[in-house]
Amino acid sequence: MRAVKILHTKEVKGDEIVEIKIWQVPKSKNPPHGVKYSIAYVKRGKRLVGYDNAEGKGDHRHYRDKEEPYKFNSMQDLLRDFKRDLRELRGGEWDEN
Repeated sequence: MRAVKILHTKEVKGDEIVEIKIWQVPKSKNPPHGVKYSIAYVKRGKRLVGYDNAEGKGDHRHYRDKEEPYKFNSMQDLLRDFKRDLRELRGGEWDEN
Protein backbone atom coordinates (compact mmCIF):
# COMPACT_ATOMS: atom_id res chain seq x y z
CA MET A 1 0.00 0.00 0.00
CA ARG A 2 1.25 3.45 -0.86
CA ALA A 3 0.68 6.56 1.22
CA VAL A 4 -2.84 7.93 0.85
CA LYS A 5 -3.43 11.60 1.61
CA ILE A 6 -6.21 11.89 4.19
CA LEU A 7 -6.09 15.64 4.79
CA HIS A 8 -4.14 18.63 3.57
CA THR A 9 -5.18 22.15 4.49
CA LYS A 10 -3.26 25.38 4.54
CA GLU A 11 -4.71 28.56 5.96
CA VAL A 12 -2.91 31.90 5.78
CA LYS A 13 -3.96 34.99 7.76
CA GLY A 14 -1.52 37.87 7.54
CA ASP A 15 1.80 36.65 8.93
CA GLU A 16 0.32 33.40 10.29
CA ILE A 17 0.08 29.99 8.65
CA VAL A 18 -1.66 26.83 9.83
CA GLU A 19 -0.90 23.76 7.74
CA ILE A 20 -2.16 20.24 8.37
CA LYS A 21 -0.94 17.22 6.37
CA ILE A 22 -2.02 13.67 7.25
CA TRP A 23 -1.45 10.44 5.30
CA GLN A 24 -2.46 6.84 5.85
CA VAL A 25 0.61 4.64 5.40
CA PRO A 26 1.39 0.97 6.03
CA LYS A 27 1.93 0.14 9.68
CA SER A 28 5.62 -0.30 10.38
CA LYS A 29 8.21 0.44 13.03
CA ASN A 30 7.76 4.10 12.16
CA PRO A 31 4.84 4.76 12.28
CA PRO A 32 3.35 1.80 14.15
CA HIS A 33 -0.17 3.26 13.94
CA GLY A 34 -0.17 3.69 10.14
CA VAL A 35 -0.57 7.46 10.18
CA LYS A 36 2.06 9.95 9.01
CA TYR A 37 1.48 13.60 9.87
CA SER A 38 2.94 17.07 9.88
CA ILE A 39 0.97 19.88 11.52
CA ALA A 40 2.31 23.36 12.12
CA TYR A 41 1.42 26.86 13.24
CA VAL A 42 3.91 29.42 11.93
CA LYS A 43 3.95 33.12 12.79
CA ARG A 44 6.36 35.59 11.19
CA GLY A 45 8.31 32.68 9.71
CA LYS A 46 8.82 30.88 13.04
CA ARG A 47 7.11 27.60 13.95
CA LEU A 48 5.45 28.06 17.33
CA VAL A 49 3.53 24.76 17.43
CA GLY A 50 4.08 21.57 15.50
CA TYR A 51 3.21 17.91 15.67
CA ASP A 52 4.92 15.38 13.44
CA ASN A 53 6.44 11.94 13.24
CA ALA A 54 9.48 12.51 11.08
CA GLU A 55 11.45 9.42 10.08
CA GLY A 56 13.65 8.28 12.95
CA LYS A 57 12.13 10.66 15.51
CA GLY A 58 8.74 9.09 16.12
CA ASP A 59 5.71 11.01 17.33
CA HIS A 60 6.66 14.34 18.89
CA ARG A 61 5.43 17.85 19.59
CA HIS A 62 7.13 21.21 19.15
CA TYR A 63 5.84 23.99 21.39
CA ARG A 64 7.65 27.29 21.16
CA ASP A 65 11.33 26.31 21.54
CA LYS A 66 10.76 22.89 23.15
CA GLU A 67 10.50 19.46 21.55
CA GLU A 68 8.95 16.57 23.46
CA PRO A 69 7.54 13.10 22.79
CA TYR A 70 3.86 12.94 21.87
CA LYS A 71 1.55 9.99 22.51
CA PHE A 72 -0.46 9.46 19.34
CA ASN A 73 -3.87 7.90 20.07
CA SER A 74 -6.00 8.93 17.08
CA MET A 75 -6.27 11.56 14.37
CA GLN A 76 -9.14 13.16 16.29
CA ASP A 77 -7.01 13.49 19.44
CA LEU A 78 -4.09 14.83 17.40
CA LEU A 79 -6.22 17.57 15.84
CA ARG A 80 -7.85 18.37 19.18
CA ASP A 81 -4.44 18.72 20.88
CA PHE A 82 -3.12 20.93 18.09
CA LYS A 83 -6.20 23.18 18.19
CA ARG A 84 -5.89 23.47 21.98
CA ASP A 85 -2.27 24.64 21.62
CA LEU A 86 -3.29 27.04 18.88
CA ARG A 87 -6.02 28.58 21.05
CA GLU A 88 -3.58 28.95 23.95
CA LEU A 89 -1.02 30.77 21.81
CA ARG A 90 -3.50 32.98 20.03
CA GLY A 91 -5.85 33.64 22.91
CA GLY A 92 -8.74 31.83 21.20
CA GLU A 93 -8.65 34.11 18.17
CA TRP A 94 -8.17 31.56 15.35
CA ASP A 95 -11.44 30.78 13.58
CA GLU A 96 -12.14 27.10 13.04
CA ASN A 97 -13.86 26.12 9.82
